[in-house]
Amino acid sequence: MRPKRQRLVLVMLGVLLIGGAVIAGLFAVQQELNVFRSPTEIVEQGFETGKRFRIGGLVEEGTVREEGLLTEFRVTDMTNSVAVTYTGIKPNMFREGQGVVAQGRLNATGVFVAEEVLAKHDENYMPPEVVEALKKSGQWQHAEESGDTSK
Repeated sequence: MRPKRQRLVLVMLGVLLIGGAVIAGLFAVQQELNVFRSPTEIVEQGFETGKRFRIGGLVEEGTVREEGLLTEFRVTDMTNSVAVTYTGIKPNMFREGQGVVAQGRLNATGVFVAEEVLAKHDENYMPPEVVEALKKSGQWQHAEESGDTSK
């Protein structure tokens, strides 16, 4: 082969390799993309069993049950709620009525099995996804928005 043809083959091979790497990378990112769902979206639209995603809302009052490292509770957006189980050490700020985001999968019985649970870390923070879900359900009432400036 002539040198000009060899360079063309090498360039084409390089383009194919780079293109393949980009496609493989995009596929891997898509597989690991964590979609956020509110309890209402899960109840009304359903969600694929075994697919990893995030759920957020408030820890429903009166639903937290603990047994060793196993914690069972319900996440609500004040319209619907979803049962959640988590095995592990809970965040220090985890408690009823607080904002929470959990990452995991739905099992065959419709219970969300969390791999990770994140709770709000101070009185002024709530995960943006949770706020948005509560606003969509018409249940969000922040102290600043309600005129309560006593904080």
